[in-house]
Amino acid sequence: MTKWIPEFAGAKLPKYIAIADAMDRDIGAGILQPGARLPPQRDLAYDLKVTIGTISRAYALATERGLIAGEVGRGTYVLARQSPDPDLAGSDFRGARAETSPALAQALRMDSTAGADVGQSAVIGPMLAQVFIDEPQRSNDYTRAIPDAWREAGAAWLATGGWRPAPDTIIPVTGALSGIENVIAAVTAPGDKVAFEDLTYSALARGSALIGRRAIKVRGGDEGLDPDDFERVCARDHPKALVVIPSLNNPTITIMPEGNRRRIAEIAHRHNVWIIEDNIYGKALNDAPPPFAHIAPEQTFHVSGVSKLLSAGLRAGWISGPPGFANQIINAKKLMTGGLPYAMTEVTARLVLSGEAAKLTAAILNEIREREAIAREILAGHHFASHPRCPYIWLTLPDPWLPGTFKDAALEAGVAIVEADAFKVGQADRVCHCVRAAFSVVESRADVRRGFEILRQLLDNARVSYDGME
Repeated sequence: MTKWIPEFAGAKLPKYIAIADAMDRDIGAGILQPGARLPPQRDLAYDLKVTIGTISRAYALATERGLIAGEVGRGTYVLARQSPDPDLAGSDFRGARAETSPALAQALRMDSTAGADVGQSAVIGPMLAQVFIDEPQRSNDYTRAIPDAWREAGAAWLATGGWRPAPDTIIPVTGALSGIENVIAAVTAPGDKVAFEDLTYSALARGSALIGRRAIKVRGGDEGLDPDDFERVCARDHPKALVVIPSLNNPTITIMPEGNRRRIAEIAHRHNVWIIEDNIYGKALNDAPPPFAHIAPEQTFHVSGVSKLLSAGLRAGWISGPPGFANQIINAKKLMTGGLPYAMTEVTARLVLSGEAAKLTAAILNEIREREAIAREILAGHHFASHPRCPYIWLTLPDPWLPGTFKDAALEAGVAIVEADAFKVGQADRVCHCVRAAFSVVESRADVRRGFEILRQLLDNARVSYDGME
């Protein structure tokens, strides 16, 4: 039996939660090893000068978290911490594919959601050259200050759902993903838990794992993240932050209704959880619900970038956050990803403030609408989620197709798509026989049509899913 006395003095939580948290922390630190037998509840209650009921509740909570298990007649033992999903582990990214793969190099790239090519280069190229002409010293030096124009451009770009942030809350970053990881680094510490939707853009979770945060999942559904499950996760796991894509979730295309947003904000407030709102697709919506940043500005970091609706090559984005956090985020960014590239950030600001960005975004959204209509035409009769302003569909596979075998069959037929497992944060509780097929970077509408025709042929010939079995 292990002699274990948890340290929880000063904790501002109920004692049973503080004891379970201490157990979680000591298991993570290796103080409590897998297989170790914990003290009997009565003995630990005596050592800590608490009631046996407090210890019983602590052990029950730790059991619910998967930390320990009790065996009648033998005692309570520490369980081995579940290995992180390979998609979240340091260097073993199962979902990543080598860009040098011959099949991938020749395939129609229906696995990327970068902004469609509508002739941006003809606008961006001359404007970028002009930046170097106008500001040669700044363009060739480190960025040492944030001009007011960059903040004004960020406020204009982030505006959504009847909300527009104040310019003095704006922090420029090198894209939305970078910005989100900068916020996570600034407001959490190694070992802290960060909650994600169970199906999401999993690079967010993978990135947080790389800097020592522990990704936990919250169940999603037809209306996005489930408020009831978020309440349960907050009470059980005490995450420090929630990362959520409330508008056009990637990959499920759900749009969280305003009522659910308000419930989640209230739950986050009660449990002292930061909300990190990824609104990378939300700007595409004409009728977007109010963002979390409008509902709960004191606890929300609202993040977006230009990769989907302007140009992925610009690597530009902005954060709007609560007052007092700008320096923490800027310092986190410098430590993690370096400073801002002056020329790229300046040209993006000029695009937004001149109105050119709005014109290009309108053209991209028009192209998305036309291509989504092609998908609906060709895949008629099959079940999928889509939106005329979203650059991908979420396709449910008919039996007996499985996501992995369908993805492999599609690649063999010349189309690259992404299977559901690549979007899971750990082992998702819900069964999801789906794939994401994007269409924004495919060169032409004719190629989009050809790609979906190939997928349709596979869907209609499910026997192909068994080919190659021995």
